[in-house]
Amino acid sequence: MLISAVVVVDNNEAIGYQNKLLCHLPNDLKRFKQVTMGHHILMGRKTFESIGKALPGRVSLVVSTNKDLKIEGCEVFYTLPNALAFARQHNETELMLIGGGKVFEELKEQIGKIYYTRIHHSFELADAYFPSFDLSQWKLLEKSTFAKDEKNPFDHTFETWEKN
Repeated sequence: MLISAVVVVDNNEAIGYQNKLLCHLPNDLKRFKQVTMGHHILMGRKTFESIGKALPGRVSLVVSTNKDLKIEGCEVFYTLPNALAFARQHNETELMLIGGGKVFEELKEQIGKIYYTRIHHSFELADAYFPSFDLSQWKLLEKSTFAKDEKNPFDHTFETWEKN
């Protein structure tokens, strides 16, 4: 099973502030939906709380240290290995990691593909970051750049990288 990260970062690899995305970027939300639809998505509890509901068309896997946590429409796990095992047992071919920073960091060595949205801006307020990767060990599969417009307040680039 391929483990992929789906992430939006600023110029400093920041991914969030106070359990929220750094900005509202409709192009990124559209891409996120296209990339994750039909797959298992794995997230930490705080990321789930920032979304607020299970996302349709995907199997939501939530990892929490609270062994009694129950979330309607989601599978809840106490450990990341148990969540990974669940996805494998359900024949997932590409598990999508969607955050937060702790989930990305703990599974960094197992990530084989990264779907980046790079916002060409540095946000002053950030408290969650994507781990750094030596992309010289990766192959760029796709890159598309977009200028800011009336709906998207920042220039941004979509990149898809695959580990060599």
